[in-house]
Amino acid sequence: MSSLTVTLVQANLYWENPSANLSMLEEQIKSAGKTEVIVLPEMFSTGFSMKPETLAETMDGPTVQWMKEMATSHKIIITGSVIIRDNEQYFNRLIWMLPNGQYGYYDKRHLFAFAGEDKHYASGSRRLIAQVKGWKINLQVCYDLRFPVWARQQPTENNAPEYDLLIYVANWPERRNHAWKTLLQARAIENQCYVIGVNRVGDDGNGIHHSGDSMLVDPMGEVLFTQANEAVVKTVTLEKSALEQIREKLPFLRDRDPFSIE
Repeated sequence: MSSLTVTLVQANLYWENPSANLSMLEEQIKSAGKTEVIVLPEMFSTGFSMKPETLAETMDGPTVQWMKEMATSHKIIITGSVIIRDNEQYFNRLIWMLPNGQYGYYDKRHLFAFAGEDKHYASGSRRLIAQVKGWKINLQVCYDLRFPVWARQQPTENNAPEYDLLIYVANWPERRNHAWKTLLQARAIENQCYVIGVNRVGDDGNGIHHSGDSMLVDPMGEVLFTQANEAVVKTVTLEKSALEQIREKLPFLRDRDPFSIE
């Protein structure tokens, strides 16, 4: 059974300032030490902005190019979401960048209408489950956390779990951090998987405060790491054998309801 080393980067983002954020995050990545996956917050180059008309980049733009350079030079996988313009639409797009420069992406499905995100961005329609070292990783963005069906383990042909690790990247406000922490634990328990939530800290350009509360939760819902109110770079190693033991001892996923998402 393999292990997987993941680094959570909880950062105080500069508001709508990609060059400052990329420079800051580059230093954070350098400080992470030996790792295999770096997880950055939602909209890590800008903060959670509703100005895609002025801030959006293409998939050939400087932020994606920076991700390629970081992944290649450090021989790591980097993930986080970016404001992307594609086919005359704007997306809150999570990118899963590999060390060889290849990538997958996931467009945020659930747009945060309370802040007007649905007025500025197009919704995604498909999930992304990446694979590395025998681990299957379900990648989602912030508000998706409130919709358990979208994260639910779906039955496979041999009835095996669909994924092993669920990652949320976020700009989740401090005023609703109880929901953030509770739902991260709930997603871990109901899906019998590890869950990582990486949030930002500090005030954004709208005066909204973020307490971070980035978190690693084990398949039983136990919090293995969390940090509030300050920037932090935390590297953790997950053991596949521990996950398999829990699933074997408590085979709850065998009783799940079959369904499909359209």
